[in-house]
Amino acid sequence: MAEALLSPILEQLITVVAQQVREEVSLVGDVKKQVDKLKSNLLAIQSVLEDADRKQVKDKAVRDWLHKLKDVCYDMDDVLDEWSTAILRWKMEEAEENTRSRQKMRCVVQRRDIALKIKEVCEKVDDIAKERAMYGFYLYKATDELQRLTTTSFVDESSVIGRDGEKRNVVSQLVAESSQEARDVDVISLVGLGGIGKTTLAKLAFNDAKVTDHFEKKIWVCVSDPFDEVRIAKAILEELEGRASDLVGLQSLLRRVSESIKGKRFLLVLDDVWTENQGQWEQLKPSLTGCARGSRILVTTRKDAVATMMETDHRINIEKLSDEICRSIFNHVAFQERSEDERERLTDIGDKIANKCKGLPLAAKVLGGLMQSKRTREEWERVLSSELWRLDEVDRDQVERRIFIPLLLSYYDLPSVVRRCFLYCAMFPKDYEIGKYELVKMWIAQGYLKETSGGDMELVGEQYFQVLAARSFFQDFETDKFEGKKFKMHDIVHDFAHHMTKNECLTVDVNNLGEATVETSIERVRHLSMMLSEESSFPVSIHKAKGLRSLLIDTRDPSLGAALPDLFKQLTCIRSLNLTGSSIKEIPNEVGKLIHLRHLNLASCMVLESLPETMCDLCNLQSLDVTWCRSLKQLPNAIGKLIKLRHLQIYGSGVAFIPKGIERITCLRTLDWFTVCGGRENESKAANLRELKNLNHIGGSLKIWNLQDASGAAEAQLKNKKRLLCLELNFYYNQENGILIEALQPPSGLEYLTICWYRGLELPNWMMTLTSLQVLTLRYCENVEVLPPLGRLPNLESLELRSLKLRRLDAGFLGIEKDENEGDIARVTAFPKLKKLEIWNLKEVEEWDGIERRSVGEEDANTTSIISIMPQLRQLTIRNWPLLRALPDYVLAAPLQELFLSGCRNLRKRYGKEEEMGEDWQKISHIPNIYFHDI
Repeated sequence: MAEALLSPILEQLITVVAQQVREEVSLVGDVKKQVDKLKSNLLAIQSVLEDADRKQVKDKAVRDWLHKLKDVCYDMDDVLDEWSTAILRWKMEEAEENTRSRQKMRCVVQRRDIALKIKEVCEKVDDIAKERAMYGFYLYKATDELQRLTTTSFVDESSVIGRDGEKRNVVSQLVAESSQEARDVDVISLVGLGGIGKTTLAKLAFNDAKVTDHFEKKIWVCVSDPFDEVRIAKAILEELEGRASDLVGLQSLLRRVSESIKGKRFLLVLDDVWTENQGQWEQLKPSLTGCARGSRILVTTRKDAVATMMETDHRINIEKLSDEICRSIFNHVAFQERSEDERERLTDIGDKIANKCKGLPLAAKVLGGLMQSKRTREEWERVLSSELWRLDEVDRDQVERRIFIPLLLSYYDLPSVVRRCFLYCAMFPKDYEIGKYELVKMWIAQGYLKETSGGDMELVGEQYFQVLAARSFFQDFETDKFEGKKFKMHDIVHDFAHHMTKNECLTVDVNNLGEATVETSIERVRHLSMMLSEESSFPVSIHKAKGLRSLLIDTRDPSLGAALPDLFKQLTCIRSLNLTGSSIKEIPNEVGKLIHLRHLNLASCMVLESLPETMCDLCNLQSLDVTWCRSLKQLPNAIGKLIKLRHLQIYGSGVAFIPKGIERITCLRTLDWFTVCGGRENESKAANLRELKNLNHIGGSLKIWNLQDASGAAEAQLKNKKRLLCLELNFYYNQENGILIEALQPPSGLEYLTICWYRGLELPNWMMTLTSLQVLTLRYCENVEVLPPLGRLPNLESLELRSLKLRRLDAGFLGIEKDENEGDIARVTAFPKLKKLEIWNLKEVEEWDGIERRSVGEEDANTTSIISIMPQLRQLTIRNWPLLRALPDYVLAAPLQELFLSGCRNLRKRYGKEEEMGEDWQKISHIPNIYFHDI
C-alpha cells in the first residue's frame, strides 16, 4: 500500500512545482533544494517498496518501517495539497477586484508556513531513506496493469456446491415439530470456521420454499461484533413492520417486538454472533417468547461457547469440504468461459492449488478468482510455488488466519493502486452495505484514482470495482432503485483488510470506543467509522486523530450538531465526510476550514435546514450529496466557486432552485435535478437552462422540472451531453410546449426517457432518433392524441403510457405499414425487445387494433408480410381502461408471464373465470400469473 501512496505524491510534487513556477507563487526560502532532495529520496524508496510490502507480512521490523513511511507520506500529501490549494485560491482571488494588496501579505505568510512544513517532512524522509539499507530489499517491480478478465459478470452466488446434505438437515430442523413442550422457540446453531460457508448455508435454508411456506414471518439480522442490543432489536422490528422504527429505548423496542410476534410462527436468523455474554442475550430473549409453537432462531457463529450460551437445542457443526468439492468450486470460477484445451492444459496444476484450500469454500472462490486472469502454465506454476504458502507453517496456532494466505496471494497479484482501493474498505463496519458509486467517489476523494486516456476517474474506479468483485473480495450484490449497486464484504475478507491496515482504518461504537483506541493509537488513524447510539454523547477523544482523512458518523443523536464546530476546527485534514441520515439542523461555518475536503455526503439528513456560504470556500470539493434532505430549501449562493465539483446530487431534497454560476463548474459529471424558475420569486437568483450549455460532461440521470417556455432551452444543448443516459422532462402543466420540447433534444444514446405534464398536441420528432432507448414513460400528456411509431424503437424494453388523450392504438403505434409492392415479402418486427407494457387511464378508447391480425410470426395473406409483434413481451398491466372490449391477438400470442387488469370491466367479463367463465378465458389461461382487480 505504501507504493500506492508514494507514486501519487511524486506526481503531485512534480505538478505543484510546475504550477507554482507557472503562477509565479514560488515558496519562500531555499525550498527548491529541499524539494529536489525529497524527490531523490522518494524515488530511491519507491524502487524497493514492492519487496518491502511482501516482507512485512512476516517481518515486524519491516512492517514498522513501512508504517513510518506511510505516516510521512500522508503528511507529505497534506502539505502538497495545502500548497496546490493555496495556488488555486490565490489565482481565484486575484481574479476578484480589490483583493490584491490584502492578499499579498497573507500569501507571503502562508508560503513561509508551507515551506517550513516541507522542510520538516524532508528531514523525516531522509531518515527513512537511510534506514532502507538495513533491510536488504530487492528491486521488485509489480504490475500496474489490470489483467483482462475472462468475463465481466460476477460469479453466480446461487451455484453453491457441496452443501446439499447440510441444507436438507437445516431445513428439516426448521420445519420440524418443536423439541420441547415448554418452549415455543427452538434455537438451532450452525458452528464452523470463518469462510466455511455458514452464512451461505443459512441463506439457502432461509430462502427455501418449504421454509417460506412454514413461517408467517422471516427475519434476518446480521449481529457481528459487538453485540448491540438496541441495533438488533431495531433490525428485528423493521423486518416485522416493514419500516424503520422511531423508538429509541431498548425496553420500548423489545415491548414492540413482543407485540409484533405474539401468536405468530416466525424464523429469526442471527448471523455471525460473537458475544459469550449471557447477560446481553438474556435482555433480548424474553421479547421472543409468546409466539406460536414451531418458531425458530437460527444462529451462525464461529465459537462453540456462543452456541452453549444461547441454549442451543440443535447444533449443526459445519465441516470442511472435501478436496474434491473444493476443486469443483475452484474450477467453476477459474475456468469460466475457458476452452476445453485450456482446461486440460491447466487442470493438473489447478487441482494442486485447490487442494491448498483446507476445505474452505471462500478460499476456493478467492483462488479461483485469482486464476481467472492467468493464461499461461508458467503463471499457474508461479502461484503454486509462491513462498506465501509457507506462512502456514509459521501460523499453525491461528487456524482461521490460514485463509489469509489465499487472500494474500490474490491481493499481491493486484496492481498497487487496486490494493489500496481494497484496503480502504476496512474503514467500514462489518456487514456494512456499501454503495458502489459512493465508494468510487470516496476513492477519488483520497486521490486513489487518476484520469487516463481511456476515461474518467469514475470509469477507472468502476474497473477496479469489477476486478475486486471478480476476485471475491466483494459479495452480496444488490441493486437499489436510487443508489445503484450495493454490496458487502465477507467478514473474513474484512478481517484480512483490517489486518493489513492496522493503525490506519478503525471502526468504533459507543461500546468499544475505549478498547478500540487503546488497541489502535487514535493519533495514527486515517480512516474512521463511528456507529453511535442516540443516547451517547459525541466522544471528544476523536479530536486527537489530527491526520484523519475519512470520517463516517452513523448516529441519529441531535447533539451531533453541537459537536461539529470543534470537530471541524480540530480535524482539518479530512477529505471524505459522511453524515448520512444524521439529525443535524445546520452545517456550521467552520466547515470552511476543511480545505482538503473533497467528498461531503449529507444524504437523508431530514432536518437539515441550511448550508453556510463558507462551504463555497472548499475549492477542492468534488462531490456534494444532499438527496432527501427535505428541510433544506437552498444551496449556497456562491456555489459556482466550487470549480472542481464533479457530482452534485439534490433529488428528493427541498432545494427550490440551482443558484446562478453553475455554468462555471464545467467538470460536473452528475447533476441529477434542475428546476426552471421562470416568473417566480427566486428567478433573479436561479440558474436558467442556458447555464447547462457548457456542462457537457454531465452523465447518468438528469431530471428537469417546471419547464415553461422555449427561452434558453435550445442553448442548453442537451444533445451534446453524450454521457446522459436517463432524462426526465417535467412541464409546467398549464402551458402548451411544442416548440420547447423540440428544443430539448437529448443525445441519441439516451437509454431512459420520461415525459410528464406535457401539453403539446404531438410528441417530439426527435423521439424516433433515440435508437438506444430502453425505457420510455409518458405520463399526463393529456393533449397527445396520436403516438409516433414507437414499435420501431429497436431496443425498447419497457413502455408506460399513462393518462394520454389517445383516440386509438393502431398499426401506426406499432410502426407497421402495408407494403405497396405486393410481390415483395417484408419481414417486420414491431417492439422487438419489449418485455414490459403498462397502460393507464385510457377512458375513452374502445378498440386496441390488431384483434383480427394473424398470430405472431405468421405470414399475413393480405399484405404478403411476415409480421412479428412484441415477441418478448413478459408483463402487461392495464389500469382503468373501462371501455376496452378485447386484447389484440398479438398480445394474446406473446409469451406473457404476468397479466394485471384493474378497472377494466369489459376485459374482466370477457376473460375472467371467477363467477361466470368469460368467452375468451381459454385465450389467457396459459399465462402463469393473472390478476383482476376492481376499482
